[in-house]
Amino acid sequence: MPSPAARRTALAVVATLAGPAAWVTRAAWGLPTALGASRRAVRPYVAGSPQFSGGRFHNRVTTPSLPPASARRGLLRQMHDERHTGLPAHPVPLVRPELPAEAAELAVTWFGHSSALVEVDGRRVLVDPVWGERVSPSPLLGPTRLHPAPAPVTELPRVDAVLLSHDHYDHLDLPTVRELLRTQTAPFLVPLGIGAHLRGWGVPEERIVELDWDGVASVAGLTLTCTEARHFSGRFFSRDTTLWASWVITGPRHRVFFGGDTGYTPAFAGIGARLGPFDLTLLPIGAYNDAWQYIHMTPEEAVRAHGDLGGGLLVPIHWATFNLAFHRWAEPVQRLTAAARRSQVQVAVPRPGERVDVLAPPPLDDWWTAVGSAADEPQEDDDAGAGSSVLARAASWLVARRQGD
Repeated sequence: MPSPAARRTALAVVATLAGPAAWVTRAAWGLPTALGASRRAVRPYVAGSPQFSGGRFHNRVTTPSLPPASARRGLLRQMHDERHTGLPAHPVPLVRPELPAEAAELAVTWFGHSSALVEVDGRRVLVDPVWGERVSPSPLLGPTRLHPAPAPVTELPRVDAVLLSHDHYDHLDLPTVRELLRTQTAPFLVPLGIGAHLRGWGVPEERIVELDWDGVASVAGLTLTCTEARHFSGRFFSRDTTLWASWVITGPRHRVFFGGDTGYTPAFAGIGARLGPFDLTLLPIGAYNDAWQYIHMTPEEAVRAHGDLGGGLLVPIHWATFNLAFHRWAEPVQRLTAAARRSQVQVAVPRPGERVDVLAPPPLDDWWTAVGSAADEPQEDDDAGAGSSVLARAASWLVARRQGD
């Protein structure tokens, strides 16, 4: 019979072997559902699009989405060395949303990242709603929130439409879709192919409107136009099987442009000429890097795009909520406000949860400097433990890079 010492040794070996296996099991929990529809399920809904050829969607201008393998090795080193750079040094201030009983003429409430509630001519449109804690198909891997959601998704008032820009996890979130399915009745307006994800998650056909670029739908007195963006799609290994887009919201009196996630493109000028000018633009300013410069705008390019679109007030999105690149946490908005001053562009930068009356925007209030960047403060090494191991960080980076954010 084994001695007590031998039994303890055997149990320790089993625990050592079982620990990583259990962690991998937890990390993969729910993966098939969260990944969304297969290429085969998507294909019938997309094959007729002029943007679709060779089994995938394409941008209208040449757009490299990721650097060559040699450069990716450098990015992995950068991921390790600069993993804290995009973290805030102090808590991000939140505002409890104060939403009127009736939608206003023109207002926007920013909930963080690219999620916002837009009020246009007495109607409400929810864009890229992401209330999940982690933007990933896995409960253990992938970027987590840098601040809580300002309010539960269940506290949203009745919305008239939900717009989705593309299927990356930081823009299309399964838990949020399920909550909206339970608590709202609005249709989901999506670029081609994304409807297959929604159908697989239980969204009824009558609540799904799929559009190609330049496609138009009328909802609750608003005209919603699916417009061009410069990006890519995919929820892990399948790439570009669904379309990506920006959106134009046109009411009887006001117009809004929602950029979603995009690199700079000459198409903005054409959108502005055909469908603008716009009283409000919501444009992405964060997660830029030289390695993926064609699929994410810099803050300066956002100001340029705002001008191309004929924008009035610019409200930045796609920053502050998730650590998706290697720039400092506040850098995007610092660069944006500097570029806006040079170009005499009016900017409003709400705190997460804050509502902006576009017809009477408040003076610009610098709240981000006090938050600061963790990169400017001493850091402790966090290599111990499975959740923060090099393997876990590499997998998290891979999840983020495969979705392009």
